[in-house]
Amino acid sequence: MKALVYTAPNQLTYQDAADPMTEAGDALIKIDSVGICGSDMHAFLGHDDRRPAPLILGHEAAGITTDGQRVTVNPLVSCGTCRYCKSGRDNICQSRQIISMPPREGAFAEWLSMPKSNLVTVPDDVPLNKAALAEPIACGWHAIRMGRGYLTAHLGDQIKAAKTLIIGGGTIGVGAALSAAAQGFEDITLVEPNALRLAYLSDKLPFSLVQSDELAMTADYDLVIDAVGYEATRALATAQTAPGGIVMHIGLGSAEGGIDVRRMTLQEIAFIGTYTYTAQDFKDTAEAIFTGKLGALDWIEERPLQDGHQAFIDIQSHQVAAPKIILKP
Repeated sequence: MKALVYTAPNQLTYQDAADPMTEAGDALIKIDSVGICGSDMHAFLGHDDRRPAPLILGHEAAGITTDGQRVTVNPLVSCGTCRYCKSGRDNICQSRQIISMPPREGAFAEWLSMPKSNLVTVPDDVPLNKAALAEPIACGWHAIRMGRGYLTAHLGDQIKAAKTLIIGGGTIGVGAALSAAAQGFEDITLVEPNALRLAYLSDKLPFSLVQSDELAMTADYDLVIDAVGYEATRALATAQTAPGGIVMHIGLGSAEGGIDVRRMTLQEIAFIGTYTYTAQDFKDTAEAIFTGKLGALDWIEERPLQDGHQAFIDIQSHQVAAPKIILKP
């Protein structure tokens, strides 16, 4: 098969690759659409030791199985038997694996093998390029669900007036904002520093959209999502959260700095790291896509898989307005 292979830092090569092996219980999927994730970019830049070259990246995929089933792929494979899996927190299974990370090759390829239990059937009227968004949006869906549960326990009926701030206008941030609306939040602000992307999104999303330097420092947001994960965004998140509020930290931009522990302690602000999604979150997100609860999802750009290297270069140089590039094998 043909695949886009990470061969060295800053280098992706479109080349021949071995066809995927299948095991009992697996399905072989012909990839139709696969998104470029921020973690793929980290690997491309040589910043992710978990993804050594050579490796096929990509984990946001949808396609068609060899028996003709249209599917979107949950790329997170858990053991199913540990206490985390049995309690519905399979996303933190300590034996978890994810495609695009050894030992599992990713979906920047013509074919992918996955356990059948990781597949969600896509209705015929849903384009597969939109079905491929289930994975990144599920990250925000999971964070919003957890944050909503925390606020409900503390605010009760007052949660109806809760204010939500999303930091970052990439796919994770946009997905979190859409998930917040789908889960009942009404006052939602999305902050994005890139003027090109902000202008692109302004006609596509029904939220308050502002650049970072235009955001008033009100410190009255009950739920804050850091979808970026750098020192500056963590500092903004902890500064803008209301007393008794919560920061849900999704982004993996950098590992250190930015947390105002003193303010969080004095104002009883919770800070929770959130990793991917549970299998149920993934299914719920997919269903929300299928039923239109997450909107038109018209903020994607498609490119051929063979042009993937240039797509990474364009994303790195901030020349892409759309939050998501979908590659088509």
